[in-house]
Amino acid sequence: MSERETWTSRIGFIFAAVGSAVGLGNIWSFPFQTAANGGAAFLVVYLLAVFLIGFPTMMVEFVIGRRGERNPVAAFEKIGYGNWSFAGGLGVFSSLVTLSFYSVVGGWVLSYIVGSATGAYFGDAGAYFGSIASGPTAIAAHAVFMLITIGIVASGVTDGIERATTFMIPAILVLLVGLAAWATTLEGATAGYAFYLSPDFGVIADNFWSIVPPAMGQAFFTLSLGFSVMIAYSSYLGRDDSLPADGGAIVVVNTFVALLAGFVVFPILFATGGAGGAGGGAGTAFVALAGAFGNLPAGGIIGFVFFAVLLFAALSSSISLLEVPVSYISENYGYSRATTAVAMGATIALVGVPATFGTSWLGFYNDVVFKFLLPVAVLLLAVFVGWVADTEAVDELGRGSTFGESFTTAWLWWVRVVVPFAVIVTLYLGITALYEGITTGAYF
Repeated sequence: MSERETWTSRIGFIFAAVGSAVGLGNIWSFPFQTAANGGAAFLVVYLLAVFLIGFPTMMVEFVIGRRGERNPVAAFEKIGYGNWSFAGGLGVFSSLVTLSFYSVVGGWVLSYIVGSATGAYFGDAGAYFGSIASGPTAIAAHAVFMLITIGIVASGVTDGIERATTFMIPAILVLLVGLAAWATTLEGATAGYAFYLSPDFGVIADNFWSIVPPAMGQAFFTLSLGFSVMIAYSSYLGRDDSLPADGGAIVVVNTFVALLAGFVVFPILFATGGAGGAGGGAGTAFVALAGAFGNLPAGGIIGFVFFAVLLFAALSSSISLLEVPVSYISENYGYSRATTAVAMGATIALVGVPATFGTSWLGFYNDVVFKFLLPVAVLLLAVFVGWVADTEAVDELGRGSTFGESFTTAWLWWVRVVVPFAVIVTLYLGITALYEGITTGAYF
């Protein structure tokens, strides 16, 4: 077997991990989750979830990955707890399921880049979405997006993933900052900022338990937690890097991008009629934005830039989702990375075909991941690190770190008690909502 690759630099790892976190969840999903769940009220709960639950959980995946120096399944065996490898396997499965429908949305982005260049959606944004969201066009765009993803992952950790994300993350930041600055000039931007940044704590109190599942799911999704992505990525790390410092940088940049996306989306929506129709799901997100671009001066140019940012974000996450099963199969069974990437990519593309038949299938896939698979995976990892491999975890977190023993001890007890409690509550609420959706026929 060839020598295992590693990141060429610490910044390469941070860019790759940020790329995994900064995806469609930040720029597409986050603003519209915010619109659907009370605006700034959702933002408050989401930020609490990111920093109080997301960051400690990221450290959980980091210590497993770097300690094991293997793919998300074999890492548990390397540490000495092979009977827990199913927890990593659940992350691999979650990555497969997520990429299968995520790439369909990535295909929509490709279609909207074309639509921005040609002006195809300016006349009737709803009709344009209907023409590209399902059927042959959706299948073709889904396939093209998967081919790009396969090509990057097949090229390797350093030549593929690291090189691609080192270009895409700065590009995302620069373009988003430019769009946010431009959005301040729009008439109606002030109302958008007020909706986004002025929380009504009465709304939070009255709707807290309905806001928690989407906020927690959004936090896990945008930080790539529960997919075993961070286990895979941290397995390529050197032993002298500070995990808390790297994790903190990733969480801060990821959150900054999500917040920045809101500073772009909400002024645009309010400048062109408000955000009332923006919270209805995957399709309305695209329709609302496309309709807004069609009503703005230079809307074609702005739309092209926005959807280009969205494409970079989508790809930076999709390559991490494909890397998880590719690293597992290539390391455990000895197949080449390129062969594995092609085979797994093709399989995932086929699994995602039902999501090209309509947004109901995509919504079902999305809710199964957000409300069930990710919370279960995070819960298992927290229990493993907090109560089973606690000695190894504390030792690994301390390597290369200057935070001291008090930090690692506080983190361990937080992972032992607070994280499982929060995730169990979220899981209960999510399963209840998922069951209600299935029994009432909301999905199909």
